[in-house]
Amino acid sequence: MLSKSTVSELTDTLKQEYEALRTRDLRGYEVAYLFIDAVYEPLRRWGSKTGVLCVWAICVDGRKVLLSLSTANSESQESSLEVLRDLLKRGLQTPVTITTDGAVGLTKAIDAIWPRSLRIRCWFHKMQNLQQKVPPQAWPEFKALVVDMRDAPTGAEAARRRQALVAEYHLDFPEACRCLLDDATASLNHLSVPPRHQLYVRTSNLAERAFEEERRRTKVIPHLWDEGGLVKLVLAVLIRVSERWGKKGFSEFEQQQIRSLRRKLALDEHQVSSSDPKPDPHPRRSAASAA
Repeated sequence: MLSKSTVSELTDTLKQEYEALRTRDLRGYEVAYLFIDAVYEPLRRWGSKTGVLCVWAICVDGRKVLLSLSTANSESQESSLEVLRDLLKRGLQTPVTITTDGAVGLTKAIDAIWPRSLRIRCWFHKMQNLQQKVPPQAWPEFKALVVDMRDAPTGAEAARRRQALVAEYHLDFPEACRCLLDDATASLNHLSVPPRHQLYVRTSNLAERAFEEERRRTKVIPHLWDEGGLVKLVLAVLIRVSERWGKKGFSEFEQQQIRSLRRKLALDEHQVSSSDPKPDPHPRRSAASAA
């Protein structure tokens, strides 16, 4: 059993680590791929759930870094803008890609802050949504065609395969086809990055894997007491995860590929102010044009 003084010391340490994470200068990170996701846990004190929004990055050299952790009751546009503006204020470089689920507020915030980056719609969530809209007996065949489209060699070819799939199934599975066409460009933007990296960026699994570690702890604590306790628990778990993931993993050639895509997207030529995001006068690049 830990003594009360030991628990108090550990709590104080976590508070200090949280403040250090929340205010850390991010200018030293050469960010390639960004991942944003939230986990929601019930709080006993308030009788409701509170979210913890986490921002992870894969750097150009392949290191995985936890950049931000903050509480939020929703992934609304205003809440998301506040988080992204904070990243800008701390000097975060414009990412090449940003992978998220389909939260509308979050995607609108990303489009406002980083209009030239390639926003990617998480394929894990997309597949879950599609499966719910197709009869079980027809799902294997439909899924195989979707995977064939998702893994096409180029964005242009993927768009062609998607159009053929929709033409074949729009009468049988209209809702699934509408889901397939939802956020169409973002669903294919993963095909613009180097082939080996497409598996990394097409889902928000980086953030989800970290949350799996967190849930192993919270499942034995049915209801955390308050927001402070939730943040400290999540932080304690994610710090350990980030330490395990902090190794370089990309070759020099892969790093050159990322920097080449960065130049193609002109990411360093346009940075929206953290206090006044404005839409980019140029339309978002599609996977086909950026490939």
